[in-house]
Amino acid sequence: MTSLQRRSAGFTLIELIIVLVLTTIIGGTVAVFVRPAIRGYTDTRDRSVLGDMGDTALRRMVRDIRMAVPNSLRTPNEACFELVPTVAGGRYRMGPNTANDAWWVDTSQATTGFDVLSTLSRQPAVGDFVVINNQNGNDVYSATNRATISAVATPTATQGTLRLTISSLQVSPGYDGGRFQVVNQNERSVFYVCDGAGLSADGLTGTGVLWRIRRDFNATYPTACPGTAGGTVLARNIRSCRFVYSPNQGATQQSGFVYLELAITRNGETATLTHGAHVLNAP
Repeated sequence: MTSLQRRSAGFTLIELIIVLVLTTIIGGTVAVFVRPAIRGYTDTRDRSVLGDMGDTALRRMVRDIRMAVPNSLRTPNEACFELVPTVAGGRYRMGPNTANDAWWVDTSQATTGFDVLSTLSRQPAVGDFVVINNQNGNDVYSATNRATISAVATPTATQGTLRLTISSLQVSPGYDGGRFQVVNQNERSVFYVCDGAGLSADGLTGTGVLWRIRRDFNATYPTACPGTAGGTVLARNIRSCRFVYSPNQGATQQSGFVYLELAITRNGETATLTHGAHVLNAP
């Protein structure tokens, strides 16, 4: 066997050293240039996930706010608020119809039923509630202008789209808006609560939870956020939150404004989102 054949059977020490040096250079290059790119990608992904989570939660709150019974928002503090969501609304007959046996609302006496003149987005069910002219925040909670639907019928076309029989209700004398809202019997009141907001000991993760809680009507104005038992989680890892309601916004003083702020932190990344919603407070 020649010396050339013996040499081709393995690597020399110099060749191994060269390989180790080149591997070290390549590894260092990856660490310097590739690792930040990967870290940037994961950070962007985390921020996107946090932003989507916060945006979804805010949109759900804004939807409920805009569909709430006018003037039904109650705010014990900036960490929570309550409202009465609606599922439908429309106009009722405000005066007699001499040509047809129509049911109409006479504000001079108690009403036990009326014909609906508009098409509703959802047909009311027996057990749902009708709310008319909620001028003061606590009225709908204390049943001052709220009645239970006891029957739903379809009148002739000349009388209206629906005929609702309700428990006795005295509509505010002089109210000429002719509008009513329908509240689902299974979702009478909703509380949004931001519970335990803050940061973990290492400062990398939010500790709070945003809850959506269904409750029954409560005539007493809340002075604190309620417990979260039985609630639905909308978002976790809440670092901070702030809900501010101004009931009289603008020159006409007929609309309110809700300011919502939510900060979510996870793995050291924070997404802060704000949203404002105008609320029509003219029943």
